[in-house]
Amino acid sequence: MSLLRYDCSGVSLADLGITDSQRQEVDARLLTARDQVVSDDLVLLDTGEIPAHQQPLDAAFFRLPEALLEDYEQRQQASQLGCILETANRLRETVDAVALLGIGGSYMGTRALMEACCPAYYNELSRQQRNGCPRLYFGGNSLDNDATSALIDRLGGGQLASSVEQRWAIVVISKSGATLETATALRQMLPYLQSSCGDDSGQVAERVVPVTGNAGRLGELADQLGCQDRFPVPDGVGGRFSILSAVGLLPAAILGLDIISLLRGAAEMNEHFRQAELAENVVLQYAAINHLLEVHAGATTRVLSVWSNALNAVGLWYDQLLAESLGKAEQGATPLTTVNTQDLHSRAQQHQEGRRDKMITNLIVERPGSDPLSIGPSTHGEDPLDAIQDRTLPELNAAAIAGTNRAYQMAGRPTADLLLPVADESALGQFFQMMMLATVVEGKLLGINPYGQPGVEKYKANMKEILGL
Repeated sequence: MSLLRYDCSGVSLADLGITDSQRQEVDARLLTARDQVVSDDLVLLDTGEIPAHQQPLDAAFFRLPEALLEDYEQRQQASQLGCILETANRLRETVDAVALLGIGGSYMGTRALMEACCPAYYNELSRQQRNGCPRLYFGGNSLDNDATSALIDRLGGGQLASSVEQRWAIVVISKSGATLETATALRQMLPYLQSSCGDDSGQVAERVVPVTGNAGRLGELADQLGCQDRFPVPDGVGGRFSILSAVGLLPAAILGLDIISLLRGAAEMNEHFRQAELAENVVLQYAAINHLLEVHAGATTRVLSVWSNALNAVGLWYDQLLAESLGKAEQGATPLTTVNTQDLHSRAQQHQEGRRDKMITNLIVERPGSDPLSIGPSTHGEDPLDAIQDRTLPELNAAAIAGTNRAYQMAGRPTADLLLPVADESALGQFFQMMMLATVVEGKLLGINPYGQPGVEKYKANMKEILGL
């Protein structure tokens, strides 16, 4: 598998007023930041106290891919990956739908993987077309009454399930078990699951799978229900950095995705990050360009422009990662995901001729997963496309990318391309790990702690006070 590529030739730093000395100063700091990322991970491995100025320190995401793969190689079925694969196989054989309850990082990574790697309209396919894998629905990520009610109805509303096609399960993900949205959804949906099992406690124990921390209400509930399987949210891994833990791996495995390739892709990016020279290091170059433009050229809006409908949720995953990690101390770029060519007919006008506060990164899949569709002939003369009737949709998409980049560059708007060879598990593993590493490096450059989310905690505290909790 080849490494994803980062092409920043569409960014002219000199034309944007960034000097050679400013670039050189950042280059020197990038190498220091890389060393700090590696040393942060070593601090967590140490038995000593984490220094106050480094708290919280959720740096364990860095070593996680290699650690999980090594454990799997050594212990196979007894390893965490082995247990995840076994549980996923069991659920695939016994249920036809899974409700994943979780919010933020507890579901956004899974949604990104599902949309990027599964067939479009996955939940509408027959069980045979899904290779026997369950449909996957997301809940517990809002307080929307209608959405929750519709999900309960979609799962059968507590109707007694007499066949695999009628059976469903709950995967609930919450480190503390106290997150209001997820806890509410679980409380509401658990009675319906119990009814669908005929109040058979053994079946319920098989069909509720918690992913949670070492202590908390959700773990206590799992003990009460006698849950057959239970997986950890690792210590030192924050929610938005948890996609390559059981948080993302279990649902991905349930969908039949290759979680070993996902982790190997991430491990490959780790090795590249550690070893590659500055000029070839995609993590450091991405962090450098975006940092320079944000600090010295006023590019405070970070646009991830995805050129595949299947990558929309990948962009939304990055939105959370960037916003919660760097949106502190009145710093940090504002993330924005656009989906093209759809959004060329809405946002592109503002991006090309509006405020000069944007850095646009195109996320491009170089090879489609299905056979290219040609425009084809017309017998009605209803359009002017006869001259290009032999062209394919990938060719049209490539022309749209090139034409859009040219328009932005003519207007002096900086653009870069981030190119995935294909949209598969290995490439997505590389992408997720790259973006997590680059975000932490940017935090080091800005002088802020990229871990923790104090603003989010304040809204939670206020809401609980209003509710009298």
